[in-house]
Amino acid sequence: MLTAFDRAIFTAINAAHSPLWDGVFVFVSRRESWFSAYGVLVLALIQLYRRRAALLVPLVAGTVWAADYISSQGFKPITQRLRPCHEPTLAQTVRILSEYGCGGQFGFMSSHAANTMALTVFLALVLPRRLRLSIWVLGLWTLLTGYSRVYLAAHYPTDVLAGWALGAALGYFGAWVYTRLAPRIGGGLTGTFRGAPS
Repeated sequence: MLTAFDRAIFTAINAAHSPLWDGVFVFVSRRESWFSAYGVLVLALIQLYRRRAALLVPLVAGTVWAADYISSQGFKPITQRLRPCHEPTLAQTVRILSEYGCGGQFGFMSSHAANTMALTVFLALVLPRRLRLSIWVLGLWTLLTGYSRVYLAAHYPTDVLAGWALGAALGYFGAWVYTRLAPRIGGGLTGTFRGAPS
């Protein structure tokens, strides 16, 4: 039943296309599109956190790397769930954009979804409230990225939801580690972890 529902939602999203949204979601899904944004983000974090950036930036990077590695090297080879664009039973109905392609054979769980959610949750838990606009922007980017993966036939909705769950857990853990270690380092913003108390 879940598979049928999953495929139904996938089909509805994948079929609802237009040239404008094709371009938008190809841009959002390409990892190359993230590089300049991540570079600006790193520079901003260094400016905000000063000496603590020596802890924060590697932890952020490590959290995102862990989300990517666990989802791609852990879950995908074990579950071996075909991406929609590789699924023979969908071959006559799935829409694949030639300018994006399909990606690897297996799709559970979405690394794009895991990576973006890990970053968003981490920063949402440690950034000061005066920067909440940045958190909203990151959250929107996470949602658009997840939607784009289904739109482009790279993932089923549950691939994305599972990736978000993994990313959220790792982002929470990374933020928890940062705010436990940050007080030992002087300068810059302190951790303002807003998770459950220890």
